[in-house]
Amino acid sequence: MDSFPSPFLDRSTRRLVENQGRCLGPGPLEVTLTQPGRSGPGSDRLQGSEETRSLIPERGPPEEEPDIIVKGWLQREPRVGGARPWLPPRRAWFVLTRDSLDQFSGSGRGARRLGSLVLTSLCSVSGPERKPKETGLWSVTVSGRKHSVRLCSSRLAEAARWGAALRSVIAGKAPLETPTQLLLRDIQESGGDSEAVALIYLRNPILRHTSSALYAPLLPLPYGVGPPGPGYAPLREEAVRLFLALQALEGARRPGPLMQGVLQTCRDLPALRDELFLQLAKQTSGPAGPPESPTPNSPAALRYWQLLCCMSCTFRPGGVVRGHLLGHLERTERAFPDTELAEYTRFIRKALGRTRGRELVPSLAEISALSQRQELLCTVHCPGAGACSVAIDSHTTASEVARELVGRLGLARSRNAFALYEQRGSQERALAGGALVADVLTRFENLTAEEAESPDSGWRLCLRLHGPLHPEGLPPDGHELPFLFEQAHALLLRGRPPPPEDTLRALAALRLQSLHRDFSPLAPLPRLDRLLPASALTRETPPRPTPRAPPTAALLAGALWSPGLAKRRAERARRGGAVRSGGTGAREGGGTGAAAAVLGGWKQLRGMGQAEAMATYLALAAQCPGFGTARYDVLELSTETGGGVPQQLCLGVGAKTMSLSRPGETEPIHNVSYGHVAACQLTGPHTLALKVGDSQLLLQSPQVEEIMHLVNAYLASSTPDRSCNLVNTPDLQATPSPVSQNPGLDDHQV
Repeated sequence: MDSFPSPFLDRSTRRLVENQGRCLGPGPLEVTLTQPGRSGPGSDRLQGSEETRSLIPERGPPEEEPDIIVKGWLQREPRVGGARPWLPPRRAWFVLTRDSLDQFSGSGRGARRLGSLVLTSLCSVSGPERKPKETGLWSVTVSGRKHSVRLCSSRLAEAARWGAALRSVIAGKAPLETPTQLLLRDIQESGGDSEAVALIYLRNPILRHTSSALYAPLLPLPYGVGPPGPGYAPLREEAVRLFLALQALEGARRPGPLMQGVLQTCRDLPALRDELFLQLAKQTSGPAGPPESPTPNSPAALRYWQLLCCMSCTFRPGGVVRGHLLGHLERTERAFPDTELAEYTRFIRKALGRTRGRELVPSLAEISALSQRQELLCTVHCPGAGACSVAIDSHTTASEVARELVGRLGLARSRNAFALYEQRGSQERALAGGALVADVLTRFENLTAEEAESPDSGWRLCLRLHGPLHPEGLPPDGHELPFLFEQAHALLLRGRPPPPEDTLRALAALRLQSLHRDFSPLAPLPRLDRLLPASALTRETPPRPTPRAPPTAALLAGALWSPGLAKRRAERARRGGAVRSGGTGAREGGGTGAAAAVLGGWKQLRGMGQAEAMATYLALAAQCPGFGTARYDVLELSTETGGGVPQQLCLGVGAKTMSLSRPGETEPIHNVSYGHVAACQLTGPHTLALKVGDSQLLLQSPQVEEIMHLVNAYLASSTPDRSCNLVNTPDLQATPSPVSQNPGLDDHQV
């Protein structure tokens, strides 16, 4: 095995090697950089000892030298991870210079040296920290390439002083470069000379595909940094594990979960992203640079390229790594112009130009599509139009999907605005225009896996109205009228808005007229809970107390399905003065009275066409103050001097008013019409300021941009000659009172 004294070469060492080459003769000097081999424990100790002895003279502690930064008595613990961690700390004299941390048995010149740690730019310092269960002392840990030293003191100030001094020395060190970095610079300086690049690849196996293990990372990673999170090892160890995972891809029967795990590691540990890009470039390189052409019957040879496709659609490599990767792709495409490898190189190069960062790693479905360089099909549910399939890639945004669906449904010239929402049951939330749909699908996959046992765990994408409703002038033969009609009915069933009972029953009658035309005893009727919200059914007054048993489910169903029984009950209610000519439904008792009132209203709509019934439904629903109200969880902030504790509130943004209510309560604390909103400003990344009259509200939410767009649309709709003031003023001066404590808002309630 080739000898390799150290995995890092600084610039001075490299310059010395080059000068020696010039002295030897005019011919080129061949320097081969290979992967360091693993040696035994004894050789590691010998190598570490020789390394420190070569840089630090064997003498006692210096008394007065200008390069001494800190010195003093401290407690030293055994080496971290040593063979005898149970030994108690021992007192030693420590001397910190610009090159090393030395420890001696005493402060005199003849004291025996107990150990030394050479400080480089990759050393790390952690602490001070205290572990009462172990020593009870404040400790600072310094990690080097071979071992770590833990300095202990009974005083926090002294431990902090040593930690700051050590960090200052390490920060002033020149950056170390790995052999891979030096070779990348040589390839870049070759100026595109294919023969020179091929010679570099031929003489340096560290740049080529290998079936052996990797014992050190290709890029400089700090020593001894603790696990960045649960389930992870230090960075250098994780880099070696990533390479083992890459090699396992070649024989994996299901590569998708393994690829997703590798991508998740890079998402959690950003320092390993460039490392993985270089490892993939290494494993896809041959003796002359470009790889050998894989056979079509060997899909394992393409696994590295498939993972590189996923990486390029998820992360952005650094400058030097990006340049090397683009050059590697260009050389591969030039060597195999009409092969599948050329298709992969073009796909990866295009993805690198579009990727701007992902919140989540690709889902298994997306990984499968990227492995084949294909688009991913997502399903978007549109009210009145069913489910629509849209082809997306890793860079498609929510606004692009909404724009495509609006054009496909013929809604491009509509006055109404539409947006993409994520929905599960009664929960729904508008997606930001720049949100990546691929990230949303990954979140759906994760939530479905976590809530597999839940009966209502199906998340889906839907297109719905976003902003004020304009029901006038809708074409009767287009998609917009049934689209808005179905969405308004879905909002009604979820209790938004909660209009009066007469309006609810009038809307239910219009719904029956649009679905089944004129009333007929033979018409199939839906259940009452599909016409009215559950809150309206629970509000029904129970029947007068009688000794008889409550009506059975069959009797209630018969009130809807038996025309004769429904007619008799309607006549009885009419004789009792319950049903009036204005269409007001009485509280006859249970769902029977509501069903009779709805059927009576349906009979009065005889002769009304389907389009007219839909348009009338929308016009009546748009008159409700809370129609289409979007709800957001916000945090109310007080701007008074020594203000109160922030309060959790629910902000409702409707067509005509904005409301604030407490979580879990339906009745709002305050209702504010848009006519009283003087200004709407952003005061920070997640803070919104609403000026209402002489008062100002500060609300905090991660969805402030969505709230701003929605409020802006409603303000422009309520007064066409006015628009919301969208100003980013982080230094806005205001002294409002909180919502719950400001009586001035009560003057503007509607």
